[in-house]
Amino acid sequence: MNETSLLECVEKRTGENVSASIVWLHGLGADGHDFAPIVDELRQSAGYGVRLIFPHAPVQPVTVNGGMSMPAWYDIRGLGGGGIDEDTPGLERARLQIEALMRREVERGTPAERLFLAGFSQGAATALYTALNSSTPPAGVIALSGWLPSATETGHDGARAPVFMAHGTQDPIVPIELGRQAAAELEAAGHPVEWHDFPMEHAVCMPEIQRLDTWLSNRLGRS
Repeated sequence: MNETSLLECVEKRTGENVSASIVWLHGLGADGHDFAPIVDELRQSAGYGVRLIFPHAPVQPVTVNGGMSMPAWYDIRGLGGGGIDEDTPGLERARLQIEALMRREVERGTPAERLFLAGFSQGAATALYTALNSSTPPAGVIALSGWLPSATETGHDGARAPVFMAHGTQDPIVPIELGRQAAAELEAAGHPVEWHDFPMEHAVCMPEIQRLDTWLSNRLGRS
């Protein structure tokens, strides 16, 4: 696949008249269908007419999972107390693929100031990396149960996109400490961060989605 060719996606929207878009990245081993049902739970922001794009990550070997091929935004070589060993060139390829989807949304009529990136787990890490390394950052980022890749340029001179972050306090896959560290780094770099944690494992819960919906609705109401 050409790294800038458009990924296949699941697409849903909350109304006929679209005024905003979210490109939403799934977690490792899942696909674009994984978070599509969330559209029905975005009740506060639904009235703004939001188009949600759920791309399918390319299938590729993942070292940390024994080299098994699965949908992944990039290869993860290891997990440990010192952090996550990531394939930086692969992460950069993923950024180009996500930016291609973002450009398409602008071409379809979504104003850049109403275009958001979202993700869960590896998708959250990819969304943060893309937003902070892009010359045209999104209006905001939603990062659920994720982390900040070490290759991310937090000192980028571009606009400091606001970030919604949430994490499970009992997450055995991505320790909450990685999420908290990411939030601290983003705040230090000037990004407004709204942080929430919930008594759950590597998952999402309804109170989390409700907080996210409020955050999104507030942002759409301001622009």
